[in-house]
Amino acid sequence: MRSIALSLCIATICCAAFAQQATTKRSITPDDIYSLQSAGDPQISPDGKLVAYTVRSADREQSKWRTEIWMTALDGSRAPLQFTSFDSSSAPRWNPDGRMLAFLSARRDPKTGAMGKSQVYALSMNGGEARRLTSLKNGVSAFEWSPDGTQLAVISKIGPSDSIPKGEKRNDELDYEHPFIKFDGAGYMNDQRAHIWVVNVASGEAKQITFGSQQNDSGPEWSPDGTKIAYAVAHTDKNTIFGIEDLFVVPSAGGTAVELPNTKFGAKSIAWSPKGDRIAYVSSKDINSIPKIYMIPASGGSYTVVNNDITYVSNLHWAPDGNALYYTAPNEGNVSIFRLDLSTNKATQLTSNSTIRIMSLGKSAGLLSYVASDDTHPGNVFTANLKGEDVHQLTHLNAKLMSELEIAPTERIEFTSVDGWKIQGFFTKPLNWQAGKTYPMVLAIHGGPNGMWGPYFIATVQCYAAHGWAVLRINPRGSSGYGEKFQRGVFKEFGGKAYQDLMNGVDYTLAQNKWIDPNRLGVVGHSYGGFMTGWIIGHTTRFKAAIPEDGMADFVSDDGTRDAFYGHERDFGADFFKDRQVFVENSPFNYADRVKTPALFLEGGADMRVPVGQVEEYFRAISHFGIPTELVIFPGEPHTTSRTPNHVVDWVKWEIYWFERWLDNNPNAVKPDAIKK
Repeated sequence: MRSIALSLCIATICCAAFAQQATTKRSITPDDIYSLQSAGDPQISPDGKLVAYTVRSADREQSKWRTEIWMTALDGSRAPLQFTSFDSSSAPRWNPDGRMLAFLSARRDPKTGAMGKSQVYALSMNGGEARRLTSLKNGVSAFEWSPDGTQLAVISKIGPSDSIPKGEKRNDELDYEHPFIKFDGAGYMNDQRAHIWVVNVASGEAKQITFGSQQNDSGPEWSPDGTKIAYAVAHTDKNTIFGIEDLFVVPSAGGTAVELPNTKFGAKSIAWSPKGDRIAYVSSKDINSIPKIYMIPASGGSYTVVNNDITYVSNLHWAPDGNALYYTAPNEGNVSIFRLDLSTNKATQLTSNSTIRIMSLGKSAGLLSYVASDDTHPGNVFTANLKGEDVHQLTHLNAKLMSELEIAPTERIEFTSVDGWKIQGFFTKPLNWQAGKTYPMVLAIHGGPNGMWGPYFIATVQCYAAHGWAVLRINPRGSSGYGEKFQRGVFKEFGGKAYQDLMNGVDYTLAQNKWIDPNRLGVVGHSYGGFMTGWIIGHTTRFKAAIPEDGMADFVSDDGTRDAFYGHERDFGADFFKDRQVFVENSPFNYADRVKTPALFLEGGADMRVPVGQVEEYFRAISHFGIPTELVIFPGEPHTTSRTPNHVVDWVKWEIYWFERWLDNNPNAVKPDAIKK
């Protein structure tokens, strides 16, 4: 889930040349977010000479994000080159012989000017115009090349409404026979479901090969011989938590799909072994367990857990020889690349002191490509050999901007909390800190609760430091990256010992830094962090200002109205429809009469994960008791609140306004420009 505002991952870059040019540096402002670029999805060409990757940037005037594909040479022989220029190009994928690069792009109709659905296009490396490879009515959301490069497996949607004769209209009522009625970011469900098509690259002919009116298919992966496709199925007609996905295999030519006996909880990151005899994937054994790596024979049979100590895996890839698996996983604040030797079951960490956001493996070239970051530099594309050695940085995004900015460094802290548990965190001093002065401090709480703070650049944190506020980020129990026991430490303790971890972290930091003013403490958090912020101000008066963001306030109404029939039964150990008392006891709303802290509520107007009614309830409650409070709603924004750059920037400005008003004791703090109702 989203952190306190916009989290932009970054990597260590060399800025010496720019430092020489800069005479003075300035502190960062929220408006600098408009200038930050973010790299993603690096893909190595089959011959190992080029890397294609995406660059996301903000269009301030139109308040939209632009994502384009860039390309650079691995040997550094030429500067990075922009490969597409259509505002919305993503998912670069080389065809097997490396002569074409395919990608997703949505383009405007040349006659009407209307924006069309995303389709697959391809550009020849010999030059020329992009060729459209798919023409599916509802567009394409994902695709993969077949091993021989003659076909694509694509994901597209289809439903009964697609067959309505032209000129006829259907009633606009929505009819549901199951509780899976809406999903954050997508809205209320229509009758369309995501399925797999196989598209002939030469002719464009598309054949649907998976079906089902109550299932969504995803993650298609071709078998090495091209005869089968493995994929995940999410059922929409089951009264169960979203994310439960079964693992299936279907003939690529079409035919009967066969379900493999997997763990039935969130089959993700599906990967065929080079010989095609095994399938590795990420899953969980039940609703309470942490995702791990599983293996199953491609022909069916019993699955096995590859290594019980490896959790929250993503970016799963086989080594070219089939003797190892590569993946990324959280590790005590870092997100690192690991290599798991299947003969010894031993995992080797290949990267350290950084955050890896995305990683891919160029099998033909025998190279890794990834986007890496640290706490003071924006993310860039790197490559390394399969041992994690011979590392090369290929991009230097944001180098000019970062050379102009004074960035506050972050240090890692560790303390002992309740039950003797070791808790880690990250602490950032105010920019230009001076001995002898006192400063406020902001406690920032991540979402999840299985999120994790780490050494990556966060524009909001730097904006806080630039305003003279220290920033404390703690990974309390419930965070990922510290093992399964630690992550499940919030079971029946959603606001219990995790709350104590946070307060103990504040106490530890105050004891270590006497210059922090204990009477000027702020707290902010998003999603679970928003819940915890609301919980904190109902259980202590030590904070002078609070900003609960998209946070759960009343678990009874939240579980009854949120998306995808997802609830908190696994967290509270009770059936929501049988025992609501535990849901009431864990609700911050239940303690609103104790709140004495001024609170600013920020909420996405289209949030379906934590519906807007949650903050409205809490806002009304503490207003009733006479506590200074404000509610700001960002129209059209889902739970992530990142659809438009303007909202992302304004979100940070509202945070700064509130802390200026209450931590800096400034009654004249200026609000961001908004329509006051």
